[in-house]
Amino acid sequence: MRYFLCLSYDGSAFCGWQIQPSSPSVQACLERTLSRLLNRPVSVTGAGRTDTGVHAAGYIAHFDWDGNLPFEASDFTYKLNAMLPREVVVHSVTPVAEDLHARFSARCREYTYFIHRRKDPFLRNYSWLCGYPVLDFDAMNEACRYLPGTHDFSCFEKTGGDNKTSVCTVREAFWKPYTPSHIQVMSDPAEDVPLETSADYWYFRIAADRFLRNMVRATVGSLIEVGRGKHRPEWIAELIESGTRSDAGESVPGHALFLNKVEY
Repeated sequence: MRYFLCLSYDGSAFCGWQIQPSSPSVQACLERTLSRLLNRPVSVTGAGRTDTGVHAAGYIAHFDWDGNLPFEASDFTYKLNAMLPREVVVHSVTPVAEDLHARFSARCREYTYFIHRRKDPFLRNYSWLCGYPVLDFDAMNEACRYLPGTHDFSCFEKTGGDNKTSVCTVREAFWKPYTPSHIQVMSDPAEDVPLETSADYWYFRIAADRFLRNMVRATVGSLIEVGRGKHRPEWIAELIESGTRSDAGESVPGHALFLNKVEY
């Protein structure tokens, strides 16, 4: 029987999802813990790779087991979380059809990248301090209009990848301001004035059927170039049409990136 695991993890302590020879990975951590709990080797397949330091919320992985699990679902989840490190939590364990695959059956994946515009000690591990004096988010959102659709995104792909195609279908892409929870909680309820305005905090969201290595971080870096006024919004369309990775913007840091949804 096949089981889907829904989990979240803080990627700060890991080299990413995928097992690496000499570095700690989420996949290795999960396989090791499941094998201890079930008292035999267990292999886990994830919805996709995440890079070093990248986080995930609502990540999906699967493993196969002959017959029913030796515990009720709620007990199994409880025991698994008791054994996993604090950086990883399993939300649910669900039996699924044998042919449902965590990676190949996924129809859409969604990533969110967080930035803040002024120093904030509470976000340093999960948001990028983007201190450029000027960022035109209207121009950045205009540039986002060129991302949706089916395109060859090799201009945003890290070189040396082993994928067979660089074509992806992007559903949506946009920038939006938000107010972090710690700012909301510490606002003065009498005056209804936040410590900082939401204009200091933004996130970029992008959803697609698949993503290339480094694609989201390179896309964000290129959109930042537009926001700084170094390029027109149409430059993004030009990159997709005929650009190379060296033509696009620099990749932004990985610690502010979250894989936050996988659809089947």
